[in-house]
Amino acid sequence: MKTTKIWNLGIGDIKILSMSRHRPPMKKPIWIIVLVLFWLPPVPAREYTDKEIASQVVIRDILSPPYALPKNPKVAFMFLTPGSLPFEKLWDKFFQGHEGKFSVYVHASKTRPVHVSRYFVNRDIRSEQVVWGKISMIDAERRLLANALQDSDNQQFVLLSDSCVPLYSFDYIYDYLMYTNISFVDCFRDPGPHGNGRYSEHMLPEVEVKNFRKGAQWFSMKRQHAIIVMADNLYYSKFRDYCKPGLEGKNCIADEHYMPTFFTIVDPGGIANWSVTHVDWSERKWHPKSYRAHDVTYELLKNITSIDVSVHVTSDAKKEVQSWPCLWNGIQKPCYLFARKFKPETLDNLLLLFSNYSTP
Repeated sequence: MKTTKIWNLGIGDIKILSMSRHRPPMKKPIWIIVLVLFWLPPVPAREYTDKEIASQVVIRDILSPPYALPKNPKVAFMFLTPGSLPFEKLWDKFFQGHEGKFSVYVHASKTRPVHVSRYFVNRDIRSEQVVWGKISMIDAERRLLANALQDSDNQQFVLLSDSCVPLYSFDYIYDYLMYTNISFVDCFRDPGPHGNGRYSEHMLPEVEVKNFRKGAQWFSMKRQHAIIVMADNLYYSKFRDYCKPGLEGKNCIADEHYMPTFFTIVDPGGIANWSVTHVDWSERKWHPKSYRAHDVTYELLKNITSIDVSVHVTSDAKKEVQSWPCLWNGIQKPCYLFARKFKPETLDNLLLLFSNYSTP
């Protein structure tokens, strides 16, 4: 039996396809059959650009060495908001007694926030206007990361919106994030019009459609990944130039695609493929379900905290359901630490319920 191997080189891995030919049993009279076997030359690997090579060197260097936590590791809570935060009182209750274990950063894109919690006073960073669907959303995320990275004790970086609330006590969330070696970046492959249908071939050669991914923007990432995001200009520039609403008749939303695609290319095994922030898309609209005061009950919050499987649905005609267990260090655990979108009117109910629903 002869075997022909075709080698295809991709980023970080080598795929081998084997093809076999079987000679049938000989029968009398014996015919002499001459088989000419042609050796198929290896498929040439795509030649990487200078920028890609430079990017790979930086990324590998950051990820390769063993990394030790500092003496006082902290979680950076980064709030992306148009103005004041309606749930500061709830977050104040959440942070109380845990000073020295967290940092707060607020990016307010429209109006200067009025703060009611001491933990948020003087924590506003220089902000710029954010337009939904455009690269300015990614710029704001990177601005928050840049400010949070200045504190060397910050080891986990959580992106939150003004409508986000915590689902557990501070200690539980701190341990969940700090004692795992992955980042919680939402990521899945959607072959439909709202997934790969948004891809532009102008992103080639660095961003191929096979690596184009989709996911929610709300992440929690470890320090090495935060540094890599800040160091990236190669892939960021592709999304800045070719992922925007209306380009080529498509509505590419940069904050839904940049991070998932970036990590699929540079460190696919380093992300969980789900976000630790819950949102309800069951209404199948452009925006997720918003919770009003009458919605906020103990049962609702317990239902959210009982979810231990991540589910995505593709946007094509098949509506394929993709699901996988939420594994924390190999153990299936609840997926979500935070939830959105809560209306400001829910604050009193949340404050009343917090001590009950936040205990694992």
